[in-house]
Amino acid sequence: MEGRIAIVTGSNSGFGLLSVLELAQIGFNVMATMRDPIQSEDLLLQAGKLGVEHNIHIHQLDVTSEESIHNFARFLSKIGKIDLLLNNAGYAGGGFAEEVSIEEYREQFETNVFGVMRITQLVLPFMREQGNGKIINMSSISGRIGFPGLSPYVSSKHALEGYSESLRIEMRPFGVDVHLIEPGSYQTRIWTSGKKVSSRSLEKNSPYSFYMKAINAEIEAGTKSLGDPVEVANVVRDLALNKNRNFRIPVGKGIRLILLIKSILPWRIIEHIILKNLRIK
Repeated sequence: MEGRIAIVTGSNSGFGLLSVLELAQIGFNVMATMRDPIQSEDLLLQAGKLGVEHNIHIHQLDVTSEESIHNFARFLSKIGKIDLLLNNAGYAGGGFAEEVSIEEYREQFETNVFGVMRITQLVLPFMREQGNGKIINMSSISGRIGFPGLSPYVSSKHALEGYSESLRIEMRPFGVDVHLIEPGSYQTRIWTSGKKVSSRSLEKNSPYSFYMKAINAEIEAGTKSLGDPVEVANVVRDLALNKNRNFRIPVGKGIRLILLIKSILPWRIIEHIILKNLRIK
């Protein structure tokens, strides 16, 4: 591969897919990775419409599989250069703390935290020896403030934020930039689909069923105001072009206000506001 080279994990949909397209359009050769390359059909279709399919290279990569990572590492050794890494692979696990199993928590961290660490360790030697590079970690507003019924996801994103802070300081002397993107609500279906919510929390006889109903109602009411995920991909593009040098980049409607409120109000007031919005006494 010639020119600038980028790696994007979780490229088959959402922020990952859109970011691959943005990076390809500004001249990057993008290694678009995903657990199942068969799911690349939509990405390649959109790339073809934009005329950038020649800049996109599909690779199998499961960030939770040592074998998959080892195979990808062997491929990277042949390239010998990496300019940008977007750690995007992840999912949102939900459920109430009493009902989420430790195994479910562990599964969440394997993807959202340890997966990021594994792939980052692959690219750091390349970037360090080059004396430059850019690592972008896809966090969330949930990495800055907790919400009920989302402790697996919230915990993993808080861990990612702490890891990224340390990583940024460590890599500054080597010319490697580290950034965190913190999106708000963007077209997610973790509650409506139920696929990543702890099964116990979905049972009708759960003692937290009133909470689940309130959260579902809040999400349903806010679906019309969800942002366009292209906004997040545009942030990735701007970071790649060095148009944004901030460490943390919150993006989405009302996100900056939420962060401002958290920075100035005591937690007892914040939790009162959250419960009031959910109409829970």
